[in-house]
Amino acid sequence: MKKLMTLLLMALMVTGLHAQTKSELPNITLKNLKGKDVNIAKLNNGGKPIVITFWATWCGPCIKEHNALNDVYADWQAETGVKIYSVSIDDSRSTAKVKPVVDGKGWDFEVLLDPNGDLKRAMNVSNPPHTFLIDGNGKIVYQHTGYFEGAEDDLYEEILKIAKKKK
Repeated sequence: MKKLMTLLLMALMVTGLHAQTKSELPNITLKNLKGKDVNIAKLNNGGKPIVITFWATWCGPCIKEHNALNDVYADWQAETGVKIYSVSIDDSRSTAKVKPVVDGKGWDFEVLLDPNGDLKRAMNVSNPPHTFLIDGNGKIVYQHTGYFEGAEDDLYEEILKIAKKKK
């Protein structure tokens, strides 16, 4: 009986680890700020890296991270071709605040709305900011949560690794 319980526990742990390390993007459709549907599983950047970062209007570290990313985005695009998708997890009560914040900050990346938290749940995001790096094959290759000044430099090093593999 003890052996059976041990095997069962091990099987559950392996299954849990597999679920946590899911490496492909989920088949979920969100709307961008213009109301256009965007299917996450079909995001394509011509083999170049993609960053998906989760944020909310009420999250101070998220705003700092987005400001820092926006400051370097044009340079990153020129060097690596990376594309950033910013996913707002504001619920339906605060979704109306997203566009004014984005416009007021002048962020240049595409902003998607996840008011029901479908993508947030599918990607196991608990607290923003949470950032994912996707390689040219649509696989999640790096992620981090939280923000500290300079975190964008770590992300950029990971982006460069993908960009160099592409060349």
